[in-house]
Amino acid sequence: VVVLGPTGRNFAAGMSGGVAYVLDEEGDFAIRCNAQMVGLEKVDSEEAEALRQLIKRHADFTKSQKAFKVLALWDEMVPKFVKVMPKDYKRVLQALKKAHDEGLSG
Repeated sequence: VVVLGPTGRNFAAGMSGGVAYVLDEEGDFAIRCNAQMVGLEKVDSEEAEALRQLIKRHADFTKSQKAFKVLALWDEMVPKFVKVMPKDYKRVLQALKKAHDEGLSG
């Protein structure tokens, strides 16, 4: 999920899977996020390209002026995104990666 607009005061309450990328232009997202089940992370360079592609697709389909603005100012905007990652989901992904790296399957 990509959020380009403001969020409410209890964002991520009950979030147990998936990843959200929130544009935090004001720098105050952390106080509106329910961090009980999630961690807040920076977007790495590999994720940034995938995020840009999601926003571009959204812009192409919806003609969203906000999306076009974010894309036009990408280098300035990408550091303002916050990755919202559920703690349990992250543990599962890490365990799957470890198993894969050790040659295990399924």
